[in-house]
Amino acid sequence: MVLARREEALRRAPFFADLPKRHLRSIARFTTETGYKEGAVVVKEGTIGSAFYVILDGRAKVVRGTRTIARLAPGDFFGEISLLDGGPRVATVVAETPLLVLDLAGKDFRDLLAGEPILALRILAVVAQRLRGRERPLVG
Repeated sequence: MVLARREEALRRAPFFADLPKRHLRSIARFTTETGYKEGAVVVKEGTIGSAFYVILDGRAKVVRGTRTIARLAPGDFFGEISLLDGGPRVATVVAETPLLVLDLAGKDFRDLLAGEPILALRILAVVAQRLRGRERPLVG
């Protein structure tokens, strides 16, 4: 996928949509496009992470152990937790349909966050929302 198409794909993803064009271009420059067949494992729980992914087309499910804990669609991202802390993947992501993703290598992901504080804050906010969604309420 040429740079302009990767940039446009990021612009269509709600998470990145309102970033300035120059920011999108800098992100797109470091991404590659990868396709997966239905049923393919994109990342596996317990393995060391090496990339961050943004779904361009298709759907995926997030599985922890044997339980599906979330479903992902175009514009959603995954893979950030193991890149942030260097630990193993916390879940498996499986393509439920043919899946097209942009992937960003771990070092490029960390460099991007260091240079784009707005994006870093957005990623942290989504991680916090995901954690809250998995926690049981303390009251009632």
